[in-house]
Amino acid sequence: MPSLYFSVRQIGTGNTDTAVEESMGKIHRKIVAAGVCCLMTGMLTGCGSDTTKITEGMQLVETLDYQGALNAFDEAEAQKEDSRLIARGRGIASMGLTEYDQAVEYFTQALELSDGWVQNVDYDMNYYLAAAYTKNGQPAEAKKVYDAILGLKPEEKDAYFLRGSAELELGDYESAKADFDQAISMDPKNYDRLIEIYEALAAHGYREVGQEYLQNVLDTAKQLDAYDSGRIYYYLGEYQKAYLALDEARDKGGADSYLYLGRAYAATGDYNYASSVYNNYLSKQGPNAEIYNELGLCEMAKKEYQNALVAFQAGKQIEGNSLMQTLCFNEIVAYEYLEDYQQAEVLMNAYLQNYPDDQTAIREQQFLSTR
Repeated sequence: MPSLYFSVRQIGTGNTDTAVEESMGKIHRKIVAAGVCCLMTGMLTGCGSDTTKITEGMQLVETLDYQGALNAFDEAEAQKEDSRLIARGRGIASMGLTEYDQAVEYFTQALELSDGWVQNVDYDMNYYLAAAYTKNGQPAEAKKVYDAILGLKPEEKDAYFLRGSAELELGDYESAKADFDQAISMDPKNYDRLIEIYEALAAHGYREVGQEYLQNVLDTAKQLDAYDSGRIYYYLGEYQKAYLALDEARDKGGADSYLYLGRAYAATGDYNYASSVYNNYLSKQGPNAEIYNELGLCEMAKKEYQNALVAFQAGKQIEGNSLMQTLCFNEIVAYEYLEDYQQAEVLMNAYLQNYPDDQTAIREQQFLSTR
């Protein structure tokens, strides 16, 4: 049987390891996309600068081909393209390869190449530097970066949230709450951010404080649509209210509405209906990595391990999806529960080549080697 500590991974449900990382990931994916666009239009470079290979590298980052991106940045350096953007790109690719020490060096190098004029790309690189420090287990260094960002640009809402998250890691609850309060006051209708704050607080033992934020929205918001109210009810644990609201919103909110609707039913133990929600989305809208992952989780809960495996593998077939690590991990879990330990070990060895800092996977590899 699989080891007790080895279980499938969920996304966006208050998991202590994913709540803040997801938020950072959303911010950084937005920055990467903007960076590619800006590079293609010449906005991040000097007039007439050639960034052909840098652009190629950033496009490879978008497809999660991080080693290919590093190769493109090496070619960019050989062709004497923009040194700052090369260092920035190398830092982003190193993040994707989980080489966080190296990423810190690259982002620091990129910032040191500044001409002294603070531009949008400088804030971009500082966010990445802080993310690298966070992933490297250095929240104090990350906080210093957010302090610097806010010192120059106090209207940066993301920085207040991320600094608050770093402060939670440092055990400074009062400062964290003050930063969360500030982030909310600057954008009170940003319910995505509110949920991220709830998840960050819950991950550090302050679930009730996070729920107070959520309840306050229900009590005070004048106009709250079915999708947002459904999500808030879900995180408050009021699942019947959640799925009634989300059922109303499912055709308006896209994949996220289906995700939360399915999760609400799964939270009540109705995995069959949750699976039907996900399958309904896939039949209407087509492939979606997160939907496939949630479907696989439901099938695992029903002990339909072969069906779960099919779902996780279907999600993996979607190129460039941001859940590839989770789907690969869950695929291995499914093979374990199917008692195909040989295939699980083969996949685990490959997994650790791509994600060598995953401590749970390292422990599980040791277990698999004894089967």
